This record gives sequence, structure tokens and C-alpha cells, in this order.
Amino acid sequence: MQIKLGKNAYGKNAVNLSRIIRYPDRNEFRQVSVDVSLQGDFETAHTIGDNSKILPTDTQKNTVYALAKEHLTGSIEDFGKKLSAHFFSNNDQVSLVTIGITEHQFTRMSFDGKAHSSAYIGSGAETHTALVEQDAVGVKVSSGIHNLLIVKTADSGFENYLRDRFTTLKETSDRILATQCEVDWSYTSDETDYAMLHERIRSELLQVFAMHKSLSLQQTMYAMGASVLEKYIGVKEISFKMPNKHHILFNLEQFGIDNGNEIFIATDEPYGYITATVERE
Repeated sequence: MQIKLGKNAYGKNAVNLSRIIRYPDRNEFRQVSVDVSLQGDFETAHTIGDNSKILPTDTQKNTVYALAKEHLTGSIEDFGKKLSAHFFSNNDQVSLVTIGITEHQFTRMSFDGKAHSSAYIGSGAETHTALVEQDAVGVKVSSGIHNLLIVKTADSGFENYLRDRFTTLKETSDRILATQCEVDWSYTSDETDYAMLHERIRSELLQVFAMHKSLSLQQTMYAMGASVLEKYIGVKEISFKMPNKHHILFNLEQFGIDNGNEIFIATDEPYGYITATVERE
């Protein structure tokens, strides 16, 4: 029986980094987590313990911090491209570099209508993500928004669905629609103003979610993706993972109280899990 090494990779995950960009009148605060993964000619490290082609993961960590001084000044996508180019160009044994970056969102504090120069408040669990892949062919970049919790209390229903003998769900034309979005999109070009496009796409997604007359989460998801593709030619495709955070009407009639479609049980589990990719033909 012959045995051989299959696909393999190694790198450094969760390189957590805070960056202060100091200006004369204010500070800018950034907080990111970086994952580095390398694929390439590492077979002898596995088969005979020869580490001569292994760039230590500690070196990879140090590289992230060192390059952040000069290059983490704009978008995380551009920072990811600088990191991938460094690892790829300086390591002939590497065939694919993958850089994943998650940025935690902070908002500058404001008092009496004036933004504070150096104080921030966290924006919850929402993060801005980027994935950069570089090989001999070129660079591919994708961006995303994760853990975006959004809720609407009107213009949402769920009716006329398939029924069988186990169906107990009641139809409704007026329900709470809540989801914690994971949205990722890729680009038609790697020369993009990533920061500007990220903000515009986020705003577009929120606006469609709020304004759309929803007959199902699937329909709203598709409308959100289609609107982004129609408005932004630089986006190649957009993918969604949207768990349905169920809110179940609580029975107040047992206490002689009319609920009025106002009191719900907010449930974490189990939940509906809906995914889709909207792409150009």
C-alpha cells in the first residue's frame, strides 16, 4: 500500500492587532485579527521532518505587526494584499497565500455635537471581513460583513408554504423578521476603493432590508443581493448566510389578555438557516 501526503497548509491564526494612527488633532483607532495560511512545497517537513522550507508561524505573526506600521492605514483589503504579496514574493516554495482579516467596528464618541478626538465606543458584534488569495496567476479579493443583527417589525410575512401532516406553523402576514447576517462579496477587479464600496454596500443592504415588502427571508435576501449587483458593477457576486431569529407570539389569552401581536418569545435555538449566492449571468 502506498501512502502520500495530500493537500496541506499551515500558518498563524488570530494575530490580534490594535493600531493607532496619530494626527495632530485626533487619533484613529483600528482593531483587527489576521489569519495567515500558506500552501506550497512542504512535503519533506511532513514526511522526514525537514523544516528548511518552513517559514515559522512566529515569523508570520511578527510580519503582520511589522507591516501594519506602514500599511494598515487604509482598507483591510489593501493591507491583506500587502501581506499576501510579501509572503508570496519572499518564499519561492509557496504556491498560495491566503490572508483573512476581521476588523472590529468602533464609532468615535460625540459630546454636545462634537466628535471626541480619541474616545470610541464599540459597535457590537458586527465585523468587516476581508479575504485575499494570491498565487502565480494573480490576486483575488473578497469582502464581507459578519454578525450584522437586523430586525424589522412590519412588512414581513410568511404564508402559502408547503404543508404535510407534521406542519403546525401558523401562517402570518405580520411578523418580526430578524436575522444575524453573514454577507460576503467578490470583485470584478482587484483595483477597487474597498473602504468606500464596503460602506455603500452596507448602506444598500440595510435600505433594501428595511424597505422591502417581505414574503419570505429568501425573497428579501435575493432582493438585497440583486440591488447590490445592479448598483455596483465592481461586485462580481454576493453570498448570504442569514439565520432566521424566530420570534413566536406568546399566548396571553390564557390570562384574559389580548396580545395584539405585540408580545413574543425570542428564541435562539432551533433556528432557520438560509443561504444563497446572487450572481451575474
